[in-house]
Amino acid sequence: MKITDIKLIILEDPEQPQGYFKLREVPGLRRIQYTHGSQMIPNDRYLRQSFLKVLTDDGVEGMCTTTMTPIQVEILRTQVLGENPLERERLYQMLHKGTRWVYQQAGWFGDFDNCLWDLFGKVTCLPVYDLIGRVRPRFPVYLTSGESPLEVYLDVIDKGREYGVNAYKFHTYKGGKADISIFREVRRIVGPDYLLMNDPVCSYTLEEAIEVGHVMEELGFLWLEEPLHEQKERQYRRLCKALTMPVMGNETLMHDIGLSTQRLMSGATDLLRANARFGTSQVLKMAHFAEMYDTNIELNHEGGLFGLVHAHLGCCIDNTGFFEAGSDNLTGRGQCWGLLNPPPVVDGHLTPPDGPGWGAEWDWDRFNHMTVETH
Repeated sequence: MKITDIKLIILEDPEQPQGYFKLREVPGLRRIQYTHGSQMIPNDRYLRQSFLKVLTDDGVEGMCTTTMTPIQVEILRTQVLGENPLERERLYQMLHKGTRWVYQQAGWFGDFDNCLWDLFGKVTCLPVYDLIGRVRPRFPVYLTSGESPLEVYLDVIDKGREYGVNAYKFHTYKGGKADISIFREVRRIVGPDYLLMNDPVCSYTLEEAIEVGHVMEELGFLWLEEPLHEQKERQYRRLCKALTMPVMGNETLMHDIGLSTQRLMSGATDLLRANARFGTSQVLKMAHFAEMYDTNIELNHEGGLFGLVHAHLGCCIDNTGFFEAGSDNLTGRGQCWGLLNPPPVVDGHLTPPDGPGWGAEWDWDRFNHMTVETH
């Protein structure tokens, strides 16, 4: 079997405007700090979604959503056309070790790797979770939402409970002092058994992170995520030493397996963050590395194919806890692009489909009708 072509397919939805977050200064702080609002500002463009497809001389194809650019796809073609797509690990090693010499960022070819897993599953007629080795039949979910006042956090938690979700992660940009009273009140309302996490998205100082972290420990939170900019390695080491609760501090570095694992070794993070848009093979290597350090890897957002990829990986990685779901995808996403079987949240869990590869099923008429560019 040989790779004959790689296509970048771009779809557009004329019913959804494209939007961008606008930076705003965080009020009420003694320092200058910026974040973005919870609502996106639309412009005159429509929402687009890209897909990567790997074609072979046997007619078997692998496909995944992608953030790759046409230039990156052209670089990829130069390296892999004519190669055997089943030699996935060799291709991973070639592209990973050669990343410096094609002048791309680490993890740039991750969606190609995901396509190869999909293709391998179709060749063997097995779902990816069986190819890797399943450890659980379904994957627990936590719900998260954007910066909000107390009542909105509670509304989102209540909405999640309707779907059996018993865990919530805050996103907060108010500064540490403002968060403490909110966390205490939410804990009082939801009770001692409800699972809580906090992601202030780089909006704390080190001192605030330590102070809020101790309150979170008192309230039984699971972890503190990205309280500082990840580049502040020395401060993260101090924070990890100061808290008994785990700190997660590699989100903006998670594309780079080398930097992420170095942070874990150096004590600048207690947990690893990962996203399969940088490649399933890389996520599995990071998960095994974290396992050797007796810690978890936690998956960021949906990871490809509107949750299908992370649903599979969550069922075959033992040292991971949760699928990260937004309040807008409790019933599944991707239908607007023609995906027929997005994984819904049922009883607080996601269950991947049992079809070959990632198991995605498509309305190809809709998919092709929405296609506006092919590279």
